[in-house]
Amino acid sequence: MKVEAHGIEQNLLVRGPLDGPPVLLVHGNCSSAAYWAPLLRHLPEQWRIVAPDLRGYGDTETAPVDATRGLKDFSDDLAALLDDSGVFAPGTPITVVGHSMGGGIATQLLIDHPDRVKALVLESPLSPYGFGLGGAGAVNPGFVAALAAGDRSGDAPTTPRAVLRTCYVADPASLGDDEEALLDTVLSTAVGEGNYPGDAVPAEGWPGVRAGTRGVANAMDPGHHNVADDLLKLAGKPPIAWVRGDSDIIVSDTSAFDLAYLGKIGVVPGWPGEQIAPPQPMVRQTREVLDRYAAAGGSYREITFEGVGHSPHIERPEEFAAILREHVH
Repeated sequence: MKVEAHGIEQNLLVRGPLDGPPVLLVHGNCSSAAYWAPLLRHLPEQWRIVAPDLRGYGDTETAPVDATRGLKDFSDDLAALLDDSGVFAPGTPITVVGHSMGGGIATQLLIDHPDRVKALVLESPLSPYGFGLGGAGAVNPGFVAALAAGDRSGDAPTTPRAVLRTCYVADPASLGDDEEALLDTVLSTAVGEGNYPGDAVPAEGWPGVRAGTRGVANAMDPGHHNVADDLLKLAGKPPIAWVRGDSDIIVSDTSAFDLAYLGKIGVVPGWPGEQIAPPQPMVRQTREVLDRYAAAGGSYREITFEGVGHSPHIERPEEFAAILREHVH
């Protein structure tokens, strides 16, 4: 299904009757709506499920991302869908599920439209304080080149297939027969300065780059995306389920994608030390913010899957579906 919303043509995966319990599934970076396919098999047919391709992913228009707004370009795209009577029944509060970067987008949507969000399910979300150091300039250029070339091989550790197998999940066998379709979602990423990863900006001092003003990696940078205080200020605080895997190497207190942590362990040379470039404890940051959210009148649960990586809905789809059933009525 394709709709014109927020000035762009958005491609939506839609299932279930319009009057069914509404669920919005928000995918993460370097994927698309089809990344939810392993989970959809375990969700009730009567639910109204809408999974959009975000701008620059899947079959949605490749519109540029203004990184200075953080993830608001994406959340504003989703907000426009809430007002489309052909997508959701008007005025109905929605359960919003966000994976990885999609968790940050879902949280921004809640902050901007609290009356429309019934519950929030955050799967392996980026920290409320943003993600990473250095923005687009810190993204591995080999991976970007392989994305742009549509490389389907697994010959090098930076190919999309290798990253899917080693970073998106803890056990590559969990991809099963879905591997090729899931690789398609990764390869659907629009590559460029306006999209992924964005414009790389040189800077003095380690690591020699800083966040630019365009594109996805810059939009997630802590200098542009920080929703902690706004989340805590919400008058109405819907329940939050925070789902993660204990073997996640992307969103972690020891993330393989955090330049400062890689510098600390000697993988990236020249690290200037904790005072200048402290590693980002992403899990601890999320827990601290959600503890404050609960203390301010909200509620949350942390559900941790043992032996699971960045994508619990792929590695443990039945258990993930059971969590959703607790929030969708």
